[in-house]
Amino acid sequence: MANLFISKQEFMDEFKEKYVELEGREFPEKADITVSYVTLLRLLREKINVCWIDTVKKYAKYNERQIYYFSMEFLIGRLLKYYLVNLDIQDVVEAGLEEMGINYEDVLEQEADPGTGNGGLGRLAACLLDSMAHMGMAGHGNGMRYRFGLFNQKIVNGYQMELPDNWLKNGYPWERCKRDKAVIVKFNGNIVYSEENGSPKFTLENYQPVLAVPYDIPMIGMKEALNINNLRLWSAEPVEEEMDMTSFNTGNFGKAMQYQSEVEAISYILYPDDRYPSGRELRLKQEYLIVSAGIQSIINYQKKNGLRIQNLSRKVGLHINDTHPALCVPELMRILLDEEHLSWDQAWIITNNTISYTNHTILPEALEKWPVGLVKTLLPRVYQIIEEIDRRYIEEINLKYDGEAKGLLDKTAVIRDGYVHMACLAIIGSYSVNGVAKLHSKILKENIFPEFNLIYPEKFTNITNGVSHRRFLFSANPTLSDLVTSKIGDKWREKAADLINLKKFEEDKEFLEAINQTKLENKKALAKYIEKSNGIIINPDSIFDIQVKRIHAYKRQLLSALKIMDLYNRIKDNPNLD
Repeated sequence: MANLFISKQEFMDEFKEKYVELEGREFPEKADITVSYVTLLRLLREKINVCWIDTVKKYAKYNERQIYYFSMEFLIGRLLKYYLVNLDIQDVVEAGLEEMGINYEDVLEQEADPGTGNGGLGRLAACLLDSMAHMGMAGHGNGMRYRFGLFNQKIVNGYQMELPDNWLKNGYPWERCKRDKAVIVKFNGNIVYSEENGSPKFTLENYQPVLAVPYDIPMIGMKEALNINNLRLWSAEPVEEEMDMTSFNTGNFGKAMQYQSEVEAISYILYPDDRYPSGRELRLKQEYLIVSAGIQSIINYQKKNGLRIQNLSRKVGLHINDTHPALCVPELMRILLDEEHLSWDQAWIITNNTISYTNHTILPEALEKWPVGLVKTLLPRVYQIIEEIDRRYIEEINLKYDGEAKGLLDKTAVIRDGYVHMACLAIIGSYSVNGVAKLHSKILKENIFPEFNLIYPEKFTNITNGVSHRRFLFSANPTLSDLVTSKIGDKWREKAADLINLKKFEEDKEFLEAINQTKLENKKALAKYIEKSNGIIINPDSIFDIQVKRIHAYKRQLLSALKIMDLYNRIKDNPNLD
């Protein structure tokens, strides 16, 4: 399945046929660029869907353990070019489009950049999905389908203006809505206790139901035997289209639509402002929705395929990307206890062997915590389970460490100082805890969580945070990639470790000069783009300091801008400065 089109002519024939099908008229002499984009996507999607189904069947046949990566962000970027590269058909498609008079770069520019992530957290998540697909691992993403991304940045008169990032205004062609897989997520309400056959039973009543609707996006690996995993993003919708007609007819339109607005707001925006109570509540709702909907969906799928719930940890791995999805721990317990009717000890063993956790921060003040009152009100049954996890943990530490217990619990108890500490919940409920670099993992063990490292030394490990070289080198920098391939062959595209073979050329003057020439050509291309888009002419022989990131006051981008201003002022004061 390496080549979806045997030749350029085959691609052109299929493209024209699909174009005519969409437009209902003969293929024109000058094709519309938007229609061309949609045509190419439809053509690819039909072929990808076949491979996607084959991958699902393969996993079911070999009964593999499936990993589900829970994250608030997936910074997947534009996928069209990357899919073409991974499918090894970019050259065929580019040549075919050009022969039909359609500019390849203009077609790529039609794709919206998905507003499903922002920074390093989302970039890591996307790169891991890429790597798992490439390696043939059954590894899938689980996150939120934000209607608006973080924000669109405009600089007006020297000031940053933050505008809505309405990336879904024309729909998103790579996603498939799976409304038949929608699940109910429950907020608020009160718990009714009863007994059934001598066992305790907890029922949530008077809750606010939210319909979590999944949208699936294919994650394609670059390999001969094509492997396509799944990124599932959840959208919050009202369970029913409810409207208060009395309020509407009396002119109180806001009140009439209140329920619908409150529900849809859950999946409106990435990282709502949490300086106010309403923003904090909305963030917690987002975190619980992706956790509850994701775990319900996974268990439904696995049981449909014959899973005995007692074997869950053998067939499923739930990975928490930072603390945002730490509610996976009590939510999985809730489902095992209340819906699968397991005992606490059975449920805890399964949970502890199913969940793993990646920590992303070494700043203690950045470790997520939630006010007890908010968690207790919004998620009453989940909070009950967190309380019981904490009680049993405290009992275990008191028994094991006796005189040292208080010092340990002051730093590791889940509930303390009026807050639920999510990192503590994630560590206690996981079988593995990792940092994202060797130094980071060392700091976690020695400075941030030394108490947990004393209690659970076997849990702490390191997994170095990497980027997908297939995207950030091979796809993003074709001229440099061609140069690398000319020296070491093309196997490095599948195996990044092969790039070590470039070391033998570190003293090769001809090769180093070719690298410098490649950099210069790329800088010229960027200078040309800047002149076209901003009207500014820059010297390609300058040093370029590039940061692809929205500007935030607490981010290093501001320090970089201040450094540029400082250098400028120093050079103005002393023109002879180096």
